[in-house]
Amino acid sequence: MLKVAKFGGSSLADAVQYRKVKDIIERDPARTVVVVSAPGKRTSDDHKITDLLYLCEAHLKYGVSFDDIYEMICTRYITIRNDLGLKVDLETEFAELRREMRHGISRDEIVSRGEYFSARLMAAYLGYEFIDAKLWLTFNLDGTVDTEKSYELLRIAAEGRKVVIPGFYGVMPDGHIRLMDRGGSDITGALAAAALDADVYENWTDVSGILMADPRIVPNAKTIDRVTYSELRELSYIGAQVLHEASIFPVRRKNIPLNIRNTNEPDHPGTMIQEYFTEELPDSSFITGLAGRKGFSIITITKSGMSSKVDSLRRIVEIFEKYNVTISYAPTGIDCFSAVVENQQLDSRKYAVLAELQKELKPDDITVTEQIAVLAVVGRRMISRSGSSGRIFEALGENGINIRMISQGPEELNIIIGVKEADFNPAIRVIYENFVD
Repeated sequence: MLKVAKFGGSSLADAVQYRKVKDIIERDPARTVVVVSAPGKRTSDDHKITDLLYLCEAHLKYGVSFDDIYEMICTRYITIRNDLGLKVDLETEFAELRREMRHGISRDEIVSRGEYFSARLMAAYLGYEFIDAKLWLTFNLDGTVDTEKSYELLRIAAEGRKVVIPGFYGVMPDGHIRLMDRGGSDITGALAAAALDADVYENWTDVSGILMADPRIVPNAKTIDRVTYSELRELSYIGAQVLHEASIFPVRRKNIPLNIRNTNEPDHPGTMIQEYFTEELPDSSFITGLAGRKGFSIITITKSGMSSKVDSLRRIVEIFEKYNVTISYAPTGIDCFSAVVENQQLDSRKYAVLAELQKELKPDDITVTEQIAVLAVVGRRMISRSGSSGRIFEALGENGINIRMISQGPEELNIIIGVKEADFNPAIRVIYENFVD
């Protein structure tokens, strides 16, 4: 059994959190590969180390002294080291980094040091070996990860060893450090798990898994025990705050289970994510999760005989494409077509789009319904429960919530519902209270 355990910034904010991580690692001998982020905030008014490093780079760029900020960074790491009783010589490396920063160093290399120093301390604290990300995680010239080369290098470097790896960065073919996007440590962890064919990839953070609904709308929302990768994709697309798709793909491709856990509640099982589940937990609810977003508009084009013209749909879609407006959902009728689009894409182009639709299609009517919120009811169990949609619509109607749009795919994995923005929070609560046990 091999588990790759990735710990986010909140899990590494200070020595107290480091001790929690060590306890978690020592509980399970299968956790032999650890991936770490840079230290996060200790309190709400504190600073993330990564943000301070970006600020150092900005000061360098504009010729402003970065000394005070750099001292804050060094002090954070030295305090952690001293509190843990470690004997890692950070001062020499800090002095060398300061010299490099004064004589020219890339932004990516400066910012990557957050994860680098975090991993150096964690390796020493656990008694594991440190593997620098630049020794295995390699990028192609176009900035994509060279997975074949990276996987092989990590397999060689980690074979038979207990290791700690910094996340968030790798190396270009010319040897220069390159950062991933924000959240890159999650991607590093997934890549490491895929490279080593881990049995489980654990992502340790400050929440006990994925919640069934936004806790700001549904206080004390339950944790999702099990969710498929397809369900997770649906929830994240519509607005749930879950992992970035790039941090899921490497493990999904190899069907490696992903377990989201809470460093501060290590006994909580969190959320397990897999491609499919052969055995379901005893649960009468057919809903896995609820998610949604405000800020949509519905453009409805109506024209008699539209359904008999084979090019109608293509012409409508091409107009939206011309103005770079994505159609998020597209419910249709016999002689009408509705395009549900995000306001932030539509606002500056709305009248141009409407004018071209009018010119090219000469419709009987075009209407724009604004202040729309879209919510998704997601659940793999819905396909086996007859009347799921009807029960949800009935509950909303009984509570005075008018549905403005409905969309459901043939796989019956989700039901997409459009409501007025004022009804968004009540709609989430009604569905949760009526269908979540």
